[in-house]
Amino acid sequence: MKTSKLLPLTGVRVVDFGQQIAGPATAMVLADLGATVVHVDPPQGPQWDHPANAILHRNKRCLRLDMKTAAGLEQALALVAKADVVIESFRPGVMQRLGLDFDRLQAERPELITLSMPGFASNDQLRREWKATEAVVAATSGAFTDMGFNRVLMGLNPSFSPLPLGSAYATTLAASAVVMALLEREKTGRGDVIEVPIAAALMEGLSYNSIVIDGLPERYKTMREEEIEYRKANNIPMDVSYADLQEYLDPFYRTYECADGRMFYCVCPSHRNHARRALEALGLYEELVAEGLPEVEDLHLPISEWEGETSIGVYPLPKKWADIISAKMKQAFLTKTSAEWGVIFGESGIPGAPHRTTREWVNDEHTNTAGLIVEVDDPEFGRMKQPGPIAWLESCAEQMLTPQPRKQVGFEEALAELSAVAAQETLTCPQGADIGPARQQGWLEGLRVLDLTNVIAGPHSTAFLTRFGAEVIKLDPVKPLYDPLIGTLFTFQCGMGKKSALVDIMSSEGRDVFNRLVKSVDMVVINAPERQMKSLGLDHDSLQAINPGVLFCRLDCLGGPRRGPKTDYIGYDDIIQAHSGIMSRFGGPDTPEEHAHLGTLDVNCGFAAGLGMAVALYHQHKTGEATRARTSLSAITNLAQIPFAFDYTGRGPFDEPSGREALGYDALSHFYATRDGWLYLDSNRSELPRLKRIEGLGGIAEADNIADFLTAAFRQAPTAYWVEVLQAADIAAAQPLGIEQLRAQYSRAADGRVGVDQGSYAFSVYADHPSGHCITQIDHYSIRPTQAPIFAPTETERFGASTRPVLESLGYGMADIDSMIERKIAGEGWGREFLPS
Repeated sequence: MKTSKLLPLTGVRVVDFGQQIAGPATAMVLADLGATVVHVDPPQGPQWDHPANAILHRNKRCLRLDMKTAAGLEQALALVAKADVVIESFRPGVMQRLGLDFDRLQAERPELITLSMPGFASNDQLRREWKATEAVVAATSGAFTDMGFNRVLMGLNPSFSPLPLGSAYATTLAASAVVMALLEREKTGRGDVIEVPIAAALMEGLSYNSIVIDGLPERYKTMREEEIEYRKANNIPMDVSYADLQEYLDPFYRTYECADGRMFYCVCPSHRNHARRALEALGLYEELVAEGLPEVEDLHLPISEWEGETSIGVYPLPKKWADIISAKMKQAFLTKTSAEWGVIFGESGIPGAPHRTTREWVNDEHTNTAGLIVEVDDPEFGRMKQPGPIAWLESCAEQMLTPQPRKQVGFEEALAELSAVAAQETLTCPQGADIGPARQQGWLEGLRVLDLTNVIAGPHSTAFLTRFGAEVIKLDPVKPLYDPLIGTLFTFQCGMGKKSALVDIMSSEGRDVFNRLVKSVDMVVINAPERQMKSLGLDHDSLQAINPGVLFCRLDCLGGPRRGPKTDYIGYDDIIQAHSGIMSRFGGPDTPEEHAHLGTLDVNCGFAAGLGMAVALYHQHKTGEATRARTSLSAITNLAQIPFAFDYTGRGPFDEPSGREALGYDALSHFYATRDGWLYLDSNRSELPRLKRIEGLGGIAEADNIADFLTAAFRQAPTAYWVEVLQAADIAAAQPLGIEQLRAQYSRAADGRVGVDQGSYAFSVYADHPSGHCITQIDHYSIRPTQAPIFAPTETERFGASTRPVLESLGYGMADIDSMIERKIAGEGWGREFLPS
């Protein structure tokens, strides 16, 4: 098949009015994929004065317009008239007041796609007018409260993190929505008016942190959870030190000091093979077996039926064996440097990585060789190391590794560029009077996907597709590789909307099932390193031989557009957190700590894979080419760290807030205790004249020490007072809320709908969940098109529940199916209980 040399979004024209991170980052992703982007700033320049603008505006033409003047508005409208996509990230109603009403523009030009990215949803009557900075959205959405078991035990509440997670999640979600709307436009000629609230995106990103499973069996509680419950029940203060906290961590899921004094993060829980390999690499396995380390054959039995008290591959381990194994592992890690252990683990197929800083990550041999970090000749900072693309197609990945620097232009040059691209475009969708009505179908209805993924990132990518109407068949092995914590409990979130079948595809008969499935689908998805593709029959030639034209998407840990020294190393979210500097920032360089949120990078890697799959579909529609979409946890960590993940000659120190004591950026962007709780103030020195007019803050402009002044002042009144008066003065401020509070206020019985009408927050309660437990989960609600429906996915079904109907649909008779199940070629479950007790 002929391969296109053009980037997949070549010819797509974007006008980006976005400010701060989310809007510009979404346009950056589209530009990286080949779109022509014009970025518009106000006359005074970007609202966010930061070196990261060099990243956010690469591949863009940038100009300044005063849209409050008639001439500026006329020029803005002239640019929009040449655009396929228009992006903005202001409060609801701001663009309309400036003269750019997206609904009216889309009515006049039905082919136009508009994207709004407000901090809070436009139908959130309480918060829509708030000044929704990154920190205000995070504080309001529970991201800084009860921030993980570590911080709860240490008594640190609220906590602070400088990672712009809300914008990071919103970027991948919004970019995916734009590409799917482009794909839909190819069918009808009609565009869409889309909203992606950053608060809703953040809640979807934190989905594994907000889920509640009533009556969760005790076997799934970690030592940290048990200690928290014990201290609460006995009125014992939460005051555990960092050193003591380490002894509450599972030995296969913790940090160890090495011979060079640096730290190494071992992440091998819940997988029997990984844990055993780690012990063998450390020289401990035979020793532990001799000491009586028990082995349980079937971890999916109820724990009361186990033949031993525990087993490697179980998370969490009971304290007795956790203490024994941890003590031995601590001594073993001291025998080699962190770098040496990194190679040993990586080459042996064991998840683990040395803790490093973001500066080291940006300058690492692997990240630079693999295209995870690229170099751009920026007009202000010179030769600058920047994050590489977050998603790419293998057929044109190399072209994405030489982005053009941002360029300041005038209106005439910007308009000429958009006009020239428009003149060159070969139109393939209906135009003018041929534009059809909205189909009232999901963007991906009719798409059939084979899901071979596991854990979080991969399964989350395919679950993401179901809200748009895609049919997903989840294929798992007959015998599980993971224990029920990761293998089952996590699937309650990432298995929604899918059909579950169990087949041993390594057997000859199972391979026939696999081949028939591949022939029946449009897309195959897996998370695995490249070295496994040929042996699994998932390389390009093997798949095309089975089903010419079938698309493919792969996620992995350390992969990039090119090969690098660590490309085939396996790993999880936590490993990249450790390796890329997130843990050193969150906990401090000498006491690194996992970022509090489960799935911090995993979920966004899933969304980025969704973007990649949408791009592959769009590219195939335009060119006929069958491509392979790619992303990785390493690519996504760069988006989560976009304010820090860069370097250039003369760059100042990497001194963003870090460590457990950090409560903000500076005195004017910081947590403060009030009379009855906490407040996050997110202001700056330019707002001092407004701050001093607020009753209780009158002396702030003359204060020798603003932090001391505010510490004393805020204690004089309750949080509600300060939030009200600050917001009335249009100063960003918020009361930190807990996810538990949001869940209590915004939950409803699952009703088969996505809770877009609920505003910024919406949870569904599944009283009759297939697991037998009542489960509360965040809705799949952050992408809000006007012309296309979004579907609420069904609850995750029991493993193997669809094995028979899937096999029947492939042409197998009942006798054949019975025989395959009897001989364990196929299966109908991993145990008697969906979630083993």
